[in-house]
Amino acid sequence: MKNKKISLVTLFVDFLKFGLFTFGGGWSIVAQMQKLYVEERKLITSEELLDMTSVGRSLPGTMIGNIAILFGYSQAGIPGAVICLFGMIFPPFLVLLIVANFYNAFRTNYWISAAMSGIRSAVVPIIFIAALKMVNGAFKYPPCYFVMVLCVILYLFFNVSCVYLVILGGIAGMIISEIYQRKEAADHE
Repeated sequence: MKNKKISLVTLFVDFLKFGLFTFGGGWSIVAQMQKLYVEERKLITSEELLDMTSVGRSLPGTMIGNIAILFGYSQAGIPGAVICLFGMIFPPFLVLLIVANFYNAFRTNYWISAAMSGIRSAVVPIIFIAALKMVNGAFKYPPCYFVMVLCVILYLFFNVSCVYLVILGGIAGMIISEIYQRKEAADHE
Protein backbone atom coordinates (compact mmCIF):
# COMPACT_ATOMS: atom_id res chain seq x y z
CA MET A 1 0.00 0.00 0.00
CA LYS A 2 3.04 2.24 -0.23
CA ASN A 3 2.19 3.61 -3.71
CA LYS A 4 -0.91 5.54 -2.62
CA LYS A 5 -0.01 8.99 -1.33
CA ILE A 6 -2.04 11.92 -0.12
CA SER A 7 -1.58 15.68 -0.71
CA LEU A 8 -0.33 18.04 1.99
CA VAL A 9 -3.58 20.01 1.84
CA THR A 10 -5.64 16.85 2.37
CA LEU A 11 -3.36 15.79 5.23
CA PHE A 12 -3.74 19.17 6.90
CA VAL A 13 -7.54 19.20 6.54
CA ASP A 14 -7.85 15.60 7.79
CA PHE A 15 -5.72 16.22 10.86
CA LEU A 16 -7.41 19.56 11.49
CA LYS A 17 -10.71 17.64 11.63
CA PHE A 18 -9.13 15.04 13.92
CA GLY A 19 -7.87 17.84 16.16
CA LEU A 20 -11.36 19.31 16.39
CA PHE A 21 -12.72 16.03 17.76
CA THR A 22 -9.95 14.92 20.11
CA PHE A 23 -12.42 14.18 22.91
CA GLY A 24 -11.31 10.98 24.56
CA GLY A 25 -7.63 11.46 23.89
CA GLY A 26 -5.37 9.76 21.40
CA TRP A 27 -7.32 6.55 21.10
CA SER A 28 -10.35 8.29 19.61
CA ILE A 29 -8.05 9.76 16.95
CA VAL A 30 -6.63 6.29 16.24
CA ALA A 31 -10.23 5.11 15.74
CA GLN A 32 -10.85 7.94 13.28
CA MET A 33 -7.60 7.16 11.44
CA GLN A 34 -8.59 3.48 11.28
CA LYS A 35 -11.88 4.35 9.64
CA LEU A 36 -10.51 6.96 7.22
CA TYR A 37 -7.07 5.69 6.22
CA VAL A 38 -7.46 1.93 6.62
CA GLU A 39 -11.08 1.22 5.77
CA GLU A 40 -12.14 4.03 3.43
CA ARG A 41 -9.04 5.27 1.60
CA LYS A 42 -6.91 2.14 2.09
CA LEU A 43 -3.72 4.20 2.38
CA ILE A 44 -2.31 1.99 5.13
CA THR A 45 -3.14 -1.39 6.59
CA SER A 46 -4.51 -2.02 10.05
CA GLU A 47 -1.16 -3.57 10.91
CA GLU A 48 0.71 -0.41 9.82
CA LEU A 49 -1.59 1.75 11.96
CA LEU A 50 -1.01 -0.58 14.88
CA ASP A 51 2.76 -0.31 14.34
CA MET A 52 2.52 3.50 14.28
CA THR A 53 0.43 3.39 17.44
CA SER A 54 2.93 1.12 19.19
CA VAL A 55 5.86 3.33 18.22
CA GLY A 56 3.89 6.49 19.04
CA ARG A 57 3.13 5.22 22.55
CA SER A 58 6.75 4.20 23.08
CA LEU A 59 8.29 7.58 22.25
CA PRO A 60 8.40 10.62 24.54
CA GLY A 61 5.63 13.14 24.04
CA THR A 62 1.95 12.68 23.34
CA MET A 63 0.96 9.47 21.63
CA ILE A 64 -1.28 11.12 19.06
CA GLY A 65 1.27 13.80 18.21
CA ASN A 66 3.81 11.05 17.59
CA ILE A 67 1.33 9.10 15.46
CA ALA A 68 0.49 12.23 13.45
CA ILE A 69 4.18 12.76 12.75
CA LEU A 70 4.72 9.10 11.80
CA PHE A 71 1.70 8.99 9.50
CA GLY A 72 2.51 12.34 7.90
CA TYR A 73 6.10 11.27 7.31
CA SER A 74 4.98 7.98 5.76
CA GLN A 75 2.75 9.87 3.33
CA ALA A 76 4.73 13.02 2.48
CA GLY A 77 8.09 13.02 4.24
CA ILE A 78 9.11 15.80 6.62
CA PRO A 79 6.58 18.33 5.25
CA GLY A 80 3.82 15.75 5.83
CA ALA A 81 4.99 15.15 9.39
CA VAL A 82 4.95 18.88 10.17
CA ILE A 83 1.58 19.46 8.47
CA CYS A 84 -0.10 16.57 10.32
CA LEU A 85 1.27 17.64 13.68
CA PHE A 86 0.25 21.28 13.16
CA GLY A 87 -3.21 20.28 11.91
CA MET A 88 -3.64 18.04 14.94
CA ILE A 89 -2.60 20.55 17.60
CA PHE A 90 -4.04 23.78 16.18
CA PRO A 91 -7.74 23.25 17.13
CA PRO A 92 -7.05 22.07 20.71
CA PHE A 93 -4.62 24.96 21.12
CA LEU A 94 -7.34 27.46 20.19
CA VAL A 95 -9.90 25.75 22.41
CA LEU A 96 -7.45 25.77 25.33
CA LEU A 97 -6.85 29.48 24.86
CA ILE A 98 -10.59 30.13 25.05
CA VAL A 99 -11.11 27.79 28.01
CA ALA A 100 -8.18 29.29 29.89
CA ASN A 101 -9.58 32.76 29.33
CA PHE A 102 -13.04 31.76 30.61
CA TYR A 103 -12.03 28.94 32.95
CA ASN A 104 -14.13 29.95 35.94
CA ALA A 105 -17.26 30.35 33.83
CA PHE A 106 -16.76 26.95 32.14
CA ARG A 107 -15.85 25.14 35.35
CA THR A 108 -19.12 25.97 37.06
CA ASN A 109 -21.47 25.79 34.04
CA TYR A 110 -23.94 22.91 34.41
CA TRP A 111 -24.55 22.54 30.66
CA ILE A 112 -20.89 22.35 29.73
CA SER A 113 -20.30 19.78 32.47
CA ALA A 114 -23.27 17.70 31.27
CA ALA A 115 -22.11 17.89 27.64
CA MET A 116 -18.63 16.70 28.61
CA SER A 117 -20.12 13.71 30.47
CA GLY A 118 -22.06 12.78 27.37
CA ILE A 119 -19.03 13.15 25.14
CA ARG A 120 -16.95 10.91 27.42
CA SER A 121 -19.73 8.30 27.30
CA ALA A 122 -19.78 8.36 23.50
CA VAL A 123 -16.00 8.05 23.20
CA VAL A 124 -15.73 4.71 25.03
CA PRO A 125 -17.51 2.61 22.37
CA ILE A 126 -15.57 4.37 19.60
CA ILE A 127 -12.28 3.45 21.24
CA PHE A 128 -13.50 -0.10 21.95
CA ILE A 129 -14.48 -0.74 18.31
CA ALA A 130 -11.16 0.66 17.06
CA ALA A 131 -9.28 -1.63 19.45
CA LEU A 132 -11.26 -4.65 18.24
CA LYS A 133 -10.53 -3.80 14.61
CA MET A 134 -6.83 -3.37 15.35
CA VAL A 135 -6.69 -6.78 17.06
CA ASN A 136 -7.51 -8.43 13.72
CA GLY A 137 -4.36 -7.00 12.13
CA ALA A 138 -2.20 -7.28 15.21
CA PHE A 139 -1.83 -11.01 15.59
CA LYS A 140 0.00 -12.67 12.76
CA TYR A 141 0.39 -15.95 14.63
CA PRO A 142 -2.01 -17.73 17.05
CA PRO A 143 0.35 -17.67 20.09
CA CYS A 144 0.15 -13.85 20.00
CA TYR A 145 -3.33 -14.14 21.53
CA PHE A 146 -1.79 -15.94 24.50
CA VAL A 147 0.80 -13.17 24.89
CA MET A 148 -2.01 -10.59 24.84
CA VAL A 149 -4.00 -12.41 27.54
CA LEU A 150 -0.85 -12.89 29.62
CA CYS A 151 -0.03 -9.17 29.40
CA VAL A 152 -3.59 -8.20 30.37
CA ILE A 153 -3.43 -10.51 33.40
CA LEU A 154 0.02 -9.24 34.42
CA TYR A 155 -1.13 -5.64 34.10
CA LEU A 156 -4.53 -5.93 35.79
CA PHE A 157 -3.80 -8.39 38.57
CA PHE A 158 -0.08 -8.06 39.24
CA ASN A 159 0.40 -4.35 38.45
CA VAL A 160 3.35 -5.05 36.12
CA SER A 161 4.72 -1.89 34.53
CA CYS A 162 3.77 -1.19 30.92
CA VAL A 163 7.48 -0.89 30.11
CA TYR A 164 8.06 -4.50 31.13
CA LEU A 165 4.98 -5.62 29.22
CA VAL A 166 6.23 -3.95 26.05
CA ILE A 167 9.63 -5.61 26.50
CA LEU A 168 7.93 -8.97 27.17
CA GLY A 169 5.75 -8.51 24.08
CA GLY A 170 8.75 -7.63 21.92
CA ILE A 171 10.76 -10.63 23.07
CA ALA A 172 7.77 -12.97 22.73
CA GLY A 173 7.07 -11.57 19.25
CA MET A 174 10.64 -12.23 18.14
CA ILE A 175 10.56 -15.79 19.49
CA ILE A 176 7.13 -16.56 18.00
CA SER A 177 8.08 -15.07 14.63
CA GLU A 178 11.34 -17.02 14.56
CA ILE A 179 9.53 -20.30 15.32
CA TYR A 180 6.93 -19.71 12.62
CA GLN A 181 9.51 -18.53 10.07
CA ARG A 182 11.54 -21.69 10.62
CA LYS A 183 8.39 -23.80 10.37
CA GLU A 184 7.39 -22.10 7.11
CA ALA A 185 10.91 -22.54 5.72
CA ALA A 186 10.85 -26.24 6.64
CA ASP A 187 7.44 -26.66 5.00
CA HIS A 188 8.74 -25.14 1.74
CA GLU A 189 11.69 -27.53 1.55
